[in-house]
Amino acid sequence: MGGAAQVLPRRARDRRAVLSAQLPLVFVTVGTDYHPFDRMSRFIDGWRESGGSEVARCFVQTGTSAVPKLAEHRQYLGHEEMDAMVREAAVVVCHGGPGTIMLAATMGKRPIVVPRRKAAGEHVDDHQHAFTRRIAADGAIILAESESDFRGYLSGVLHTNGGEPLPPRL
Repeated sequence: MGGAAQVLPRRARDRRAVLSAQLPLVFVTVGTDYHPFDRMSRFIDGWRESGGSEVARCFVQTGTSAVPKLAEHRQYLGHEEMDAMVREAAVVVCHGGPGTIMLAATMGKRPIVVPRRKAAGEHVDDHQHAFTRRIAADGAIILAESESDFRGYLSGVLHTNGGEPLPPRL
């Protein structure tokens, strides 16, 4: 299966959502920083609970963060697995790390980016905010700084639930 089998859950009953070819894949990655990014899992669960589970499959690379209750997940992925997930994804959602953003860009994806916040204990400082605001101004990413923005942009990218108009790509 071209490496995809390595990221699938072991039990068949847990693979149904990931293997459903009927729905597009939303791939979410929080990176490998040791700070938890629990807010991302809450955003995903909230979106899925409000109808997202009916319009897309979702796989979350969680790192040290709380695991989502309503999405397939795994703590870490190898490089080849990350590449495969980004390549397959209809939508990539990620933290504000340049490596992840560049990986998405090299595969022709414009990611929805939720930068980590120092005040929430998600990183050592707010460098992700400065970086993502700058590249969002150039149209390279879709910057979601709130849960409302996140849900609206994700729905917009998937063309569902009257999603928000996307920021222009300049």
